[in-house]
Amino acid sequence: MTIVSTMTWARSWLANSVLEHTARTSVAATASLLTARLSRLPESYWAAITTLIVMQSALGTTLPIARRQFAGTAVGATLGAALVTSFAPSILTFGAGIFLLGLICAALSHANRQLCDLLDRTAYRYAGISLAIVMLIAHSESVWVVAVHRFIEVSIGIVVTLAMTVLWPEPHLPVAPAI
Repeated sequence: MTIVSTMTWARSWLANSVLEHTARTSVAATASLLTARLSRLPESYWAAITTLIVMQSALGTTLPIARRQFAGTAVGATLGAALVTSFAPSILTFGAGIFLLGLICAALSHANRQLCDLLDRTAYRYAGISLAIVMLIAHSESVWVVAVHRFIEVSIGIVVTLAMTVLWPEPHLPVAPAI
């Protein structure tokens, strides 16, 4: 390979949309982790994990996922803390909590049309993950502190992801002409 062909190849590779998306995701996940660590959150890795879950190509696709994860985390962390506070932690309490989350999401979405889109099955999955983390992982702090930390860690990941999507948008790929 000549130097010119190597330089041409390198430029085309660097202009690759996959490479740019990978770079954006890496920067956003690292910024989320750093922000959560600077906030002295004990499980700061959840901010980075949230960024990896929510990060999409454009704000239009990222925002709905972010809203569902935000709502699901709030409901799941709250219910998890309430169950641990009210009942002895057990497999039965956990199973009942997951079931109750489904009923809560369904009831809230039927009660309010705006919540219908927000508390769908995707939000229910995020709620279940938060409930499991709050209920099943042993922590040295109060369960309510754990629930608040979980919510803040996820919120940091969501905010950093949305900021990255606005500040460094994915370029629009040209549409191929129809044949």
